[in-house]
Amino acid sequence: MRRPGPALRVGLLGVTSTLMGCALLAAWLGWHAYQYDSARDRATARSNGVVVEDGIGDEDDIRVRWTDQTGHEHVQRFGVYDNDRYTKGRRFPVAYDPHKPDPRGFPADPDETAAEDDLLVPIGLAGTVAVGFCAAWAWRGLRFRRTARKTGRPMVASVRRGERTGTATWLSDTTWLALAEPDQPDRPVAWQRVMWHPAVEDWSGPIAVTVHGSARSRGPLVTQLPGGTRLVPLRRLLHHPPLHALLDDQDAVRADPRDFFTPVDTTTPPAWPWWRPGAQAFAVGAVFGLVAGFLITNGSVVAAVSFALSAGTLFTASWALSAPQP
Repeated sequence: MRRPGPALRVGLLGVTSTLMGCALLAAWLGWHAYQYDSARDRATARSNGVVVEDGIGDEDDIRVRWTDQTGHEHVQRFGVYDNDRYTKGRRFPVAYDPHKPDPRGFPADPDETAAEDDLLVPIGLAGTVAVGFCAAWAWRGLRFRRTARKTGRPMVASVRRGERTGTATWLSDTTWLALAEPDQPDRPVAWQRVMWHPAVEDWSGPIAVTVHGSARSRGPLVTQLPGGTRLVPLRRLLHHPPLHALLDDQDAVRADPRDFFTPVDTTTPPAWPWWRPGAQAFAVGAVFGLVAGFLITNGSVVAAVSFALSAGTLFTASWALSAPQP
């Protein structure tokens, strides 16, 4: 059975990590939303609380003092939509479970569902993000197959490597092809960014290739190497050197290539798995999200874990979609 190429492997990893991350986030929030709804359904007792503070935080939450049936006084923070109605000194009806020794209060107003929506809305957002990333990969694959079916013509290509400016380090590495006419190999007429492939490591000097698509249009080109390898294009074709990428002046082969996707030989294994940068991206994103979640939500474990899953998934999906290379 033929092993998938590096571009397909990165695509599968990107789609899988996106779906798994969003599914975990939805499961985490959905379970807590279910617990919240169940607890609110059991809150059959009522108490007339008093707003003791309003305008708390970015969401203008309120703090309410209320007393349960045993005479125990509670001071609790609530998120509300009707900020103008529930101001300091106003009444705020609280529902609670009379069977609990230390009950949790819930807004008795059925229209005040801010706490529940804070758990449900991110699930919808996670679904939108998952659809967006998967659609990007699907479009990339369909565009590649459609372009590869077009009539090919000979050209000369040189490899240009560099970094994109204004992006994170782990998203900056790029591989470009400078395409020229066969009779003028030193005068590129088009530049095409492509996904990394092991074949570009042994590429020195201009070589004859077959390009599928029109070099005069803005659409992408699929470049086929003499051995039959086809490179996956990224973005549109440029008719001038890329403005936001610092490219090498010449296509020199790297002295010590590390093939993360396909081992160069059987005697020298790669220094680490090809997916390790993706795992590092997830770890960095998860730590960043965890810290941000604690700071933004004043130590809420539910929100902090949600932030960690969200950031880790976004970092990994962005890494994969950026066409990573060794």
